[in-house]
Amino acid sequence: MDENILKKYSNSDECPVRNVIDRIGDKWSMLVLMVLEEAEVLRFNEIYKCIDTISQKMLAVTLKTLEADGLVQRTVYAQIPPKVEYTLTPMGKTLLPHLHALADWAKNNMNEIKESREVFAQTGS
Repeated sequence: MDENILKKYSNSDECPVRNVIDRIGDKWSMLVLMVLEEAEVLRFNEIYKCIDTISQKMLAVTLKTLEADGLVQRTVYAQIPPKVEYTLTPMGKTLLPHLHALADWAKNNMNEIKESREVFAQTGS
């Protein structure tokens, strides 16, 4: 095996695929980012209502991860009851064209992928 390939992918701290892409490639991050793009500013419960199959705990974890990565900004207003809003950061906005390209690819290939899965399930290979 080529040593450059081993070096490129083996160090998780330096590998963009394992370090960055893996974080946004989870089940919910892409959806949260796209919802925030459309609405611009949303509170937690508004995001939760948009993605009806996510649990509140998983949404909280996803938002914290996106905030830690600098893709989402969380703004807390000092009032009673507390008000918290989420928006995309400038860096988060630069990711959107790439997410849209992936979403378009998925839409264009969804039927073929479903058919392939069915054939695989029937034949076992």
